[in-house]
Amino acid sequence: MQCRFCKSELTDVFIDLINSPASNSFLTTEQLNEPEVYFPLKVYTCSKCFLVQIAEYKKSVHIFDDGYVYFSSYSTSWLAHAKRYTEKMINRFGLSESSQVIEIASNDGYLLQYFKEKNVPVLGIEPTTNTAEVARKKGIESIPEFFGTELAQKLAASGTKADLL
Repeated sequence: MQCRFCKSELTDVFIDLINSPASNSFLTTEQLNEPEVYFPLKVYTCSKCFLVQIAEYKKSVHIFDDGYVYFSSYSTSWLAHAKRYTEKMINRFGLSESSQVIEIASNDGYLLQYFKEKNVPVLGIEPTTNTAEVARKKGIESIPEFFGTELAQKLAASGTKADLL
């Protein structure tokens, strides 16, 4: 397997959790007596660029779908952290109404809502449409797509640039 960033061969296993069910794959009552599908879960560290990554056994589009059930706003401690982080970033980088904050994997807008409260323009990029819709209801512009080269080029062509990503 090659590193997703620098293409070096990955040989250093950081942790091996052996086999695990896919995240967000909750069983229905009908599935309880059927065999559950497990996937290898080895976490690698690239010895060249130090990127930590897992081997891909299940495509992202099959994990982050309309049935995705994790909403970041469920965690009050995570919300408190997001609020503190927002204050620190606004102070550190002097973010204002003329800035742009973009969050990749923005979920239900848990972080961006605090920038929006401070009148800093925000944009969320979130592949799960159900969580992106919750963010939109909070007034947070959200693009329901995976972030990749195509979307990056589209954003650049439209003049969308981030002061904080």
